[in-house]
Amino acid sequence: MGSRQDPLIYLGSVAFVLLLAIPLLPGLPGDSFSASLPRTSPNAGINQDFTIGPSAGVFQSPDFYLIQKNSLKAVSPAGTINPQVLATLLDSVEGTEDDRSGIVEYLVKEGDTLSSIAEQFQISLETVLWANNLNKNSAISTGKKLVILPVSGVMHLVKPGETLGEIAKKYKADVKKAIDFNEMKDENEVFTGDIVIVPDGILPPPPIASSPVKLAPLVAGYFICPISAPCRITQGLHWYNAIDFSHGKCYEPIFAAASGKVQKVKLTASASRWAFNGAGNHLTILHPNGVVSFYGHIASATVYPGQEVSQGQIVGYVGGAYGMAGSGLSTGCHLHFQVTGAKNPFTK
Repeated sequence: MGSRQDPLIYLGSVAFVLLLAIPLLPGLPGDSFSASLPRTSPNAGINQDFTIGPSAGVFQSPDFYLIQKNSLKAVSPAGTINPQVLATLLDSVEGTEDDRSGIVEYLVKEGDTLSSIAEQFQISLETVLWANNLNKNSAISTGKKLVILPVSGVMHLVKPGETLGEIAKKYKADVKKAIDFNEMKDENEVFTGDIVIVPDGILPPPPIASSPVKLAPLVAGYFICPISAPCRITQGLHWYNAIDFSHGKCYEPIFAAASGKVQKVKLTASASRWAFNGAGNHLTILHPNGVVSFYGHIASATVYPGQEVSQGQIVGYVGGAYGMAGSGLSTGCHLHFQVTGAKNPFTK
């Protein structure tokens, strides 16, 4: 149609004028323009590739490509993410309000029965009984909290050395279903202190003790508060053996409550309420005494699986705001701090 209608002609003219004008700018040497451009190197350090924290983001510069020979479009190539910093990053975790995949606490209402609660959540009566150490003759009262699984089956607290295959076999369940439901790559992707759901699992005889497992207390001072002073608790003990901490602000630092080894770090770009079964972004630390601490609803992590951390070291930043990626089942900025293998020392 003629060169005068080709936008590349005008773009080239503008670029040529700008290049001629650059040396004339006050206080700007002729090569300052190129010196100010971001430079990358194959040996660049972590900080040049990715930054963690409140203003975290992937540093990248846009490239251009042509569309139909006469249009330009800016595109941003995928940023470099160092796995030692970010650990596991998933693109999305699907889920809706009606597609519940996590464990919830239910407050018994007047007129409720164990059977009606099971029917309400579309799970078997046995599932409700097993999860709450009850039997068919157990009485429930208004205000009592019950643990409700998302599907019929059993939940299991992983012990050292266990695989999901062994757990599924114990409950006569399909290991493939368990792997898929718990969003795992294979049966070995379980860690000490994890709580896994085994769909269609059957509790073997003899039944689990009728009374709840008694957790041993930690030595005084073994855990420090995982957020900065003041150590403000916003919700008392709730599922599972957890306390919520918050100053009402996201992106505040989270500290390792005690020294140990990071077991896993799970991060997602999804804002689904059921991301990682409602826990949202999270990480766990295995401590030398066998106790595991869990940090949920985090905005980002600064550690990676297998890393040794010291007490008080920053391991991530507070998240949890409604609609924020990785918040999970949360409506405000806070840290969900959970302990497995011992009493939560912050319980009043």
